[in-house]
Formats: sequence, C-alpha cells, structure tokens
Amino acid sequence: MSERSVSKQKSGKRWYTLIAPEQFDRTEIGSTFADEPEKVDGRTVEVTLGDITGDQGENNTKLTFKVNEVTSDAAYTEFVKHELARDYVRSLVRRGASKVDVAITVLTTDDYRVQLQPVAFTTKKADRSQEKAIRRVMIDLVEEAAAERTFDELVDSVIEGRLSSAIYGEAKTIYPLRRVEVQKLTLEARPEEVAAEEEAAVDVDEEDVAVDDA
Repeated sequence: MSERSVSKQKSGKRWYTLIAPEQFDRTEIGSTFADEPEKVDGRTVEVTLGDITGDQGENNTKLTFKVNEVTSDAAYTEFVKHELARDYVRSLVRRGASKVDVAITVLTTDDYRVQLQPVAFTTKKADRSQEKAIRRVMIDLVEEAAAERTFDELVDSVIEGRLSSAIYGEAKTIYPLRRVEVQKLTLEARPEEVAAEEEAAVDVDEEDVAVDDA
C-alpha cells in the first residue's frame, strides 16, 4: 500500500456520491471528498442538463445543485439555479437587432422566492416602446406562471421551454422575434426563509407604531 493510500485512510476522508433531487430522477451528478459529513452539507455542484438527460444538445444549459442532506455515503441535493452558458447567449445576438431582457422576482404557490431573467432576440432593431411592451409581456407571463405553479413546476416549465414559448407566442405580435429564452432562474429563498423575513418585517412595523400612554 502506498504512503498516499495510508495517509488518506488515516485522515478518515471518504467519497460521497452526489444525488440530484427527485425532480431530476435522483440521477448521480458527481462525487465529493470529505473527512466529515458535516463538511459536505452546503456544497454546490454545477452540471449541464445534458449530463442528466444524456442529450449533448442540452449542454448549453447549466444547472446548480446544493447539498442539503448527507448520509453515510451519499449527499442529496436541492436545485438552486438554471443558467444558459454565456457563449450560447452571446451567439444569439445579431447586429442590427435588439436583445430585450428583464429580471423578475416572484413567489411560487408553495412560497419559494425565485428570480427569472427571460431574454428575447428580435429579427431587426425594435424601438423603445416596442422593447417596453415586450418586457411587459415577459413580466406578466412570468408572474402568471409563478402564481399558478409550485417551485418544481415552475422549474420544469423553464427547463422544458414552455415558459419561453408562451412569451414568444405573445411577444411576437408586438415585434417579430427570432428567439426567446429564460437565461437564468435562481432560487432566492425557501418557504421557511420567506416566512422568517415576513415575520421580521411585521416585528419592525409594530415597533414603528407610536404608542399613546395618555
């Protein structure tokens, strides 16, 4: 046995298999090395959608997962971000055309706070009023999607392209579009974190109320 192997055994370090959430069929998405389970909790891993589906055509979509549960040899994760590769987004930009984007923060039906960033690419240069109208469509449809879906359902809608298709279908009546994508979806707060923030806000409001002792 080599000195390196003896050293590793003495250190007590071991490999933990990283597992995607049930929403992604509990697919193995990598492994991580640590001497204590507690050190694995909270670690993040980035993979492509192609790594999970086996479709290399989906390698332009990056998914980030965060470890939230650790067992003796496995680390289970939660989904925290979807993002298109920058090179891919850059390849969609055309000279003499418009890129219209916006960041929208919404609350899902199960109280996850999420930020989405849709982006539309026009066939030619749109004017300001047209760009503003396209952004309005994006905001309205993203807010409507969140109001009708759980976090998992909203993520599925983005990954499967249904949300971008809905935006495309409505926004193209304002100005001809070449493509619509959701370039980023980020989990900002879980239900318990949202509830804690709301409770803290209520406490602050109550302190601001003037009390008349007269």
